[in-house]
Amino acid sequence: MPMPTDAAKPVLHAVVRTDHQQAQVPRFDETQVQTQTVHRHAYTTAQHKSGVRSEHEFFGAVCDALDGIAQVLVTGTHTALTDFRHYADKHRPQLATHLVGYEAVDHPTDPQLVALARAFFQRQDRLDGDGMLRV
Repeated sequence: MPMPTDAAKPVLHAVVRTDHQQAQVPRFDETQVQTQTVHRHAYTTAQHKSGVRSEHEFFGAVCDALDGIAQVLVTGTHTALTDFRHYADKHRPQLATHLVGYEAVDHPTDPQLVALARAFFQRQDRLDGDGMLRV
């Protein structure tokens, strides 16, 4: 079920759970969740003799899935988080500013992932600009 695209009510948050093979991308607002899955198409290149090209295409597709989201929490294994962060910082700097947090997680279910993200963003909303908790 697609989320409304009403310009007055943009989707503000998303959470990504990624490894090097696939990414779950739940976008959510106060009442709805829409999940997209991005799969890696693995192949090697003659130039690199590695999967660098397919990893870049995979991370690029994940970044495309995050287009228009104000704040994104990125979750996954330590290695996947490091590689994705490096890709976003280098190749998608305009998106990198919207990636507001990185958390290592194992394999949560979609509802657990959204609950983790909601709690993260609630904590973020209670912090002011200098990192101090608002009361």
